[in-house]
Amino acid sequence: MAIDRRLLDILCCPVSRVPVRPLFSGELAVVNRAIAEGGVLDVSDRPVSAPFAEALVTTDRRVIYRVEDGIAVMLADEGVGTTQFTDFPG
Repeated sequence: MAIDRRLLDILCCPVSRVPVRPLFSGELAVVNRAIAEGGVLDVSDRPVSAPFAEALVTTDRRVIYRVEDGIAVMLADEGVGTTQFTDFPG
């Protein structure tokens, strides 16, 4: 289920206040491959074990937030930093 466009227009990172956009399919594939291989951590250093069906990324491409059943999980401690992905497109 895709996130509502009107909601997407007002969402931003709860820490930096940078706007977010949907993660592109190539970006999502890189993230999910890394999750499957292990070693992906959220910003609180907890392992991320479940792949993302959908996600948002800040427009500065620094933090990813998962979307569950069309609801963005915009919790500061559950964001995933993109610097841990060596092959993140961009």
